[in-house]
Amino acid sequence: MDKKEIEKLINSLDQEQKSKLMNALANKSEAERILRTPEAQAIMKKLKGEK
Repeated sequence: MDKKEIEKLINSLDQEQKSKLMNALANKSEAERILRTPEAQAIMKKLKGEK
């Protein structure tokens, strides 16, 4: 997934979802907590083409 695809995905969110995502990513400790979840790990593997 390239930068344009990610931007398109983010822009497809409604304003509330987009705001929550951007706030979470702006907070380093919150972003790290989210990225350690099993769901986020599975999404990252899928994006990288891993099984």
